[in-house]
Amino acid sequence: MAIELLVTNSALAVQGDPLAGWRALTAEQRYNEPGSGAVTLTAYPEVMAQLQPGNRLVVIRDRVIWMAGPLEVPQDYEWDLEAKADPGEVTVSFTDDLARVAGYLTYPEPAKTWANQTVTADLVRKLTATSEAIIRTLVTENCGPGALATRRIPQLVLDTAAGVGTTRTLSTRMEPLLDACRTVAVPDSIGFRTRQAGTQIRFGVYQPRDLSGSARFSAGLGNLRKVRFSLSAPTATSELVMGGEDPAQQVGAGEPANTRAYTEVTSGAQASWYRVEKLVQSSGKTNADGELTQDGVLALGNDNPQASLSTETVDTEDLQAGRDYQLGDKVSVVLPTGLTVLDIVRRITLSAADPDTGERVTAVIGTGDTTTSASLVGTVRQLAYRLGQIESRG
Repeated sequence: MAIELLVTNSALAVQGDPLAGWRALTAEQRYNEPGSGAVTLTAYPEVMAQLQPGNRLVVIRDRVIWMAGPLEVPQDYEWDLEAKADPGEVTVSFTDDLARVAGYLTYPEPAKTWANQTVTADLVRKLTATSEAIIRTLVTENCGPGALATRRIPQLVLDTAAGVGTTRTLSTRMEPLLDACRTVAVPDSIGFRTRQAGTQIRFGVYQPRDLSGSARFSAGLGNLRKVRFSLSAPTATSELVMGGEDPAQQVGAGEPANTRAYTEVTSGAQASWYRVEKLVQSSGKTNADGELTQDGVLALGNDNPQASLSTETVDTEDLQAGRDYQLGDKVSVVLPTGLTVLDIVRRITLSAADPDTGERVTAVIGTGDTTTSASLVGTVRQLAYRLGQIESRG
């Protein structure tokens, strides 16, 4: 497949000819977070003229945009007399357009400038809708078409609604915008992303697919490269969630509230391991809409038994990233022990040494960080047992 690199300005206008003579290209897509990439170029004047602050890099793979976004390090230049690399080389670091969205905070009152926010210490933005609708509202009112003119990201629009997610409630106040989006995306297992279409950057929410029956990876199929796993005890089994003061429990009319809402969310892992308590403070929230319970469930996602399972795969003619599976899709991995694991695609990386030597596409299924799916914890326990049996027979 052919790879082409273009530079645009913030209005998505192409700034010059496609970049030629590039080398050491990497462009990594990531699920529900900004991607990253880098490429090294010969520092010709016409190349350096394009690599300016505010410009974007567009990576095109087989006539389809693989990744597009702002230059984070437009010029990392080096010249060495002994290497005779005249006029030197420049390494460019870039990300995708989701990084622009990640640079914003959730205003309590998005229609007002920062200086005109209401002087109330605990004022929050509270939304009740489907998780998709909440995410779309947060983006449009903080950095999209509905935001203050000074906060709008150029060319950013909302993509067509996918109609996914369930009804939830979110309270947010001056937190990173993508953190707020993930709070409602994670329980519904939905994804969000940006994509360039013509002269627009489209932000959309989508439902990943279950492709575990058709997208399979194994050593026998030639598309499984690495497997790593670890297992450790939970850091908490009981999340003790403390909310803000509950207006429903005021002492009297006009008197300030003097009570708080409390909720405990307990993991089923407590029966297998032991009780570990952790305090979760949810400022400004009550459990009237289930927000405290939701915060406890999210906290357990980080504190449950820590099973880390990551696999690295590679494209083949029969199964290719972008064509046959996407970020967030559930796929199946047959481990060397014979155990089959179902998990989602977290990262997909496109790399190439230069335009002439061909490309390599790898995907990370599961995560190198800890993950806490109960089924995955069980799988890792089985895997550890089987590897122990193999070792004892060796």
